[in-house]
Amino acid sequence: MRRIAELFKIRQTPIISFEIFPPRTPEGEKALFEHGLPEMVELRPAYFSVTYGAGGSAQAKTVELVQRLAQDYNANVVAHLTCIEATKSKITELLQTYQRIGCVNILALRGDPPRDAQEKIFKSDFKYAIDLVRFIKATGDFCVGVAGFPEGHPECQGGKHINWQHLIQKIEAGAEFVITQLFFDNRDYFEFAEFLSRQGIKVPIIPGIIPITSAKQIFRFSELCGARIPDKIKGALERFGEKDDEVTRFGTDYAISQCSELINAGVPGIHFYTLNRVEPTRTILQTLGFV
Repeated sequence: MRRIAELFKIRQTPIISFEIFPPRTPEGEKALFEHGLPEMVELRPAYFSVTYGAGGSAQAKTVELVQRLAQDYNANVVAHLTCIEATKSKITELLQTYQRIGCVNILALRGDPPRDAQEKIFKSDFKYAIDLVRFIKATGDFCVGVAGFPEGHPECQGGKHINWQHLIQKIEAGAEFVITQLFFDNRDYFEFAEFLSRQGIKVPIIPGIIPITSAKQIFRFSELCGARIPDKIKGALERFGEKDDEVTRFGTDYAISQCSELINAGVPGIHFYTLNRVEPTRTILQTLGFV
C-alpha cells in the first residue's frame, strides 16, 4: 500500500479519490459489496478513504471495510479515526490492527459527537485532532492526513482565519495532506489554498466534492459542516423538491463544472464524497475524461 503523500509527489495528473462509509444495514452491505465497490474499483481511484463510527459495531465495520479494500482489491486506503470516545489504548489497538492489514494512511479527525452527548468529547483522551495527530505520529510510521474547512469550521468562534491557523498547527505536528470539507463555491477553496500557501504550507490541499443527489440530504449536510449553499443551487433544489432524479442530474452537472474549474486551476486532486453511490461520480469522471 502506498503512502498518500508519496502519491502526490509522483503524480502527473490530478489524483482522484473516493470516500465511502461502512454500510449500516444488510441491504446496504449487499449493494456495496456486490455492485458498488467492484464498480468503484473499476474507475481506478488512487485511494479510498473509509469513514469511522465511534465505538461498537460501527468501528468494527470500518476495520472490516479497510481490510477488504486492502486485501481483496489491493487498494490504497485511508482509514478515518476520530477523537470521540477515544482512549490511547483503543487508538493504539486500532493502529496495530491497521499495521497488520498494511494500511499506513490515517485521517485524524476531531469528529462530531451526537448533539445529545457533547460531553463525551471531553471524556476522550484526545480533545482535538492535533492531539490525535501527535499521538499517531509518535505511535508508528503512518502517513497522517487532516480535514480542512475552506469556509472555516462552524464551531470556531474566531472565524475562518483562526481556524486555518489551527490547521497549520496540525500540519506542523506532522499531518502530510489535507482533505477539505465539502464546498460549493470554488472561490472559497482558492482563498483557503492561497492563505495556506502564503504561510509556507506545501502539503497537498485536496478539494472535497459531493455530487448532490438529494435536496433534503444536502441541506442537512451543509448545516452540519457549515458549508454555504449558493443561491443558484438553492433555487434549483427548491424547484426540484423531492424529484431526486432531477436533483441528481443538476447536482452532477454542477459538480462537473466545479471540478473542471478546479482542475484547470491546478489542484493536486479531487476527493469525491460518493455516499456509496457509483453513478454520479462515474458520470463526472467520464465527462472530464478520467475514464
